Amino acid sequence: MNAAQRRALLGDAVIAQIHERVAAAPEASPELIDKLRRILTRPAGRIAETAPVARTAEPTAPAADAA
Repeated sequence: MNAAQRRALLGDAVIAQIHERVAAAPEASPELIDKLRRILTRPAGRIAETAPVARTAEPTAPAADAA
């Protein structure tokens, strides 16, 4: 979702309230930022497994021009 879509969905008044609350919030401590970073990058303490990569068909030679 881009900024224009968020604005259309929420409206200017709601966005203004969000900006006011963010401005009034205290600065996050480095400890809090570190804890949040760990939570957001490894939810439930798990390390995400990589998804299997699908094999693609073997590349073929380009077709000769029929001209």
